[in-house]
Amino acid sequence: MRPYNICKRGLDILICVPALVVLLPVFAVLAVVIRLGSKGPAVFIQERAGRDGKPFSLYKFRTMKIDVEPFGPSPKSGHDPRLTRTGRLLREYSLDELPQLLNVLKAEMSIVGPRPLYVSQIAEWDERQKKRLLVKPGLTGPAQIQGRGALTREEKLELDVKYVQQAGLLTDVKIILITIYQVFSRKSIYEKKYSQVEHTRGEGKQPTNHS
Repeated sequence: MRPYNICKRGLDILICVPALVVLLPVFAVLAVVIRLGSKGPAVFIQERAGRDGKPFSLYKFRTMKIDVEPFGPSPKSGHDPRLTRTGRLLREYSLDELPQLLNVLKAEMSIVGPRPLYVSQIAEWDERQKKRLLVKPGLTGPAQIQGRGALTREEKLELDVKYVQQAGLLTDVKIILITIYQVFSRKSIYEKKYSQVEHTRGEGKQPTNHS
């Protein structure tokens, strides 16, 4: 195993374990609020593509109503009627992503890396874009600090590939620090345009509602 990979896993554990201990009461409160605010489970589970395209179950706090179309496009604003009142707040502060600390603990994800997408989306990528699968997906990543929802699919994939090619511990720490700042600035939370060639199907006919 490369020294970088060992250090990266160490950084994941160093951040993840204390965070889970501190946030456990917060998780409990959020779960109760979500359940009281709308019908359905507090945690939403989706299959995503991990390193080398291996599927894993990703955890998120549910932000949308359970009776909406499961294959609809991602919300483009906080006024999307599919979002619950609590869900809007969770999304705006990225609190819905916190359960993925469990994925990090299980070594299915890392704190930093390309965001995990759907297994079926792999077929849509060219060979260069598939290089994003050479590393574990992340809780945050290069696309999240360089535009997030303002970026198209192609722009995000390109940033992911460049991250894989230039990954290093200092880069990861930089991404973590910028992410913390941006969570509080609440910039570009919602997707503006899926692709350079606009699609009406959301993210490749995938269940994007709860993302």
